[in-house]
Amino acid sequence: MRPPYVCAEPASRERGLAAAHSAVQRGEVVVLPTDTVYGIGADAFSPSAVQKLLDAKGRGRSMPPPVLVPEVRTIDGLATGVPFAVRELVDAFWPGALTVVCRAQPSLTWDLGDTGGTVALRMPLHPVALELLRRTGPMAVSSANLSGQPAATTVEEAVEQLGSSVRVYLDGGPSPKGAPSTIVDASDGTLRVLRLGALSEEELRRAVPKGWADDPAEAGAGPADEAEPADEPGEPVDGAAERSG
Repeated sequence: MRPPYVCAEPASRERGLAAAHSAVQRGEVVVLPTDTVYGIGADAFSPSAVQKLLDAKGRGRSMPPPVLVPEVRTIDGLATGVPFAVRELVDAFWPGALTVVCRAQPSLTWDLGDTGGTVALRMPLHPVALELLRRTGPMAVSSANLSGQPAATTVEEAVEQLGSSVRVYLDGGPSPKGAPSTIVDASDGTLRVLRLGALSEEELRRAVPKGWADDPAEAGAGPADEAEPADEPGEPVDGAAERSG
């Protein structure tokens, strides 16, 4: 296994990004730094690559990974019926430690696992992650750890847990936040927090006061609750499977 590419050194960073891009194109998995915790990523549109990601973590299809995107406008290519309140949250917190769960575009020919027709999306606030995403396009990314173990906040922790199951490791130094993203589910048209992480609920509601499921004005506004979507890096919330970074 090749040592991690140290992204603090410009030449090593460029070699690492090129190697990671090539690996993703070949259907391999890579480890990348994000602003929350380290993630293990693969081509979101390659079912075999997504399966390699799940196998590396020791997870089943009931715990599908979220998708990291390089820019805000990508949300409309991957999700449908995006509520206005989600767009307000995205305007306030992307790029950053917010994951939003929306209804997935039904025309997409991907297979992230048992998603119940949803997709969890995030734009990370990390230069290495964003540069890789601009080269690869959307990536399925889960926290870089074995199932049930703590999420890696350094590349060394990721290597220790995932070893040779990962083709390329990008070392971006210690994770700036060291905590997973906060997840907001909007798949039924209203907002509800699935998991608190780097962003507090107070911060979310201060930025977007309306549109929450417990808002009296929203009572009865959405369809009946559906199966709860999967979670991202960190432990499952309310029975939801783990989502990434």
